[in-house]
Amino acid sequence: MGAGIWAACNVKIRGCLASTSVTLKRYLKLGATMAKSKFEYVRDFEADDTCLAHCWVVVRLDGRNFHRFSEKHNFAKPNDSRALHLMTKCAQTVMEELEDIVIAYGQSDEYSFVFKRKSNWFKRRASKFMTHVASQFASSFVFYWQHYFEDQPLLYPPGFDGRVVVYPTNQILKDYLSWRQADCHINNLYNTVFWALVQQSGLTPVQAQERLQGTLAADKNEILFSEFNINYNNEPLMYRKGTVLIWQKVDEVTTKEVKLPAEMEGKKMEVTRTRTKPVPLHCDIIGDAFWKEHPEILDDDN
Repeated sequence: MGAGIWAACNVKIRGCLASTSVTLKRYLKLGATMAKSKFEYVRDFEADDTCLAHCWVVVRLDGRNFHRFSEKHNFAKPNDSRALHLMTKCAQTVMEELEDIVIAYGQSDEYSFVFKRKSNWFKRRASKFMTHVASQFASSFVFYWQHYFEDQPLLYPPGFDGRVVVYPTNQILKDYLSWRQADCHINNLYNTVFWALVQQSGLTPVQAQERLQGTLAADKNEILFSEFNINYNNEPLMYRKGTVLIWQKVDEVTTKEVKLPAEMEGKKMEVTRTRTKPVPLHCDIIGDAFWKEHPEILDDDN
């Protein structure tokens, strides 16, 4: 008797589940139909901005109106090491958040980020590359400001504009980075002479500009050496070469409290851990030496 009752119950339960399943499917189908509203056609206006496959994707950020920003925040001239270190910290934060970046290069108020060839990050959409890099960089700039400018409050939010460029070959990518480092050298040499004329010789900015008009690199080096006893080659590498960020293994030493079974109180011990992080280098990337020393950067399987 009991077995018959359970069998009847099982039949009823299976019938209810089947009925519920059919009803659920109807509601899901109805929901999917309702989601496709008459307004959804606006998605057709979104442009396809997928970056070409198997190419290097480079995002370059530039400070927006940073000439005014540096004046308002009392940046040292011709170079402010605080600002350069802050820019590098922001770039490191970007790389740690977006691990498909294999190398970054920065100078002055700009930074370039190179994504690996095979990156399928956000389906290689250029708008995603640019907006994520720009937003992460700008927010980090504000977040870490006080770490580098302890006595200078941030008077207003900085702005950065970005662009995405695709480079098909290793050589073109190397030429791009070489171009940015050559630009760093040209601008820094000019600024070093310009501000020496203004700060030490008492020239006005207009007079200094007129003095340097038409001069070559050799002329600028001669002015620095003969008039100010400055050998440009002895200037800090960070100013002359910019900053390269690459992934390297680094040993980090931290202090942890370790409790032993026989002790009530723990003992503090130093623990060394190895992790991979973006490390700043100030070196030449125009020649072949850097690329031979770090072949993993251009490796297709990096």
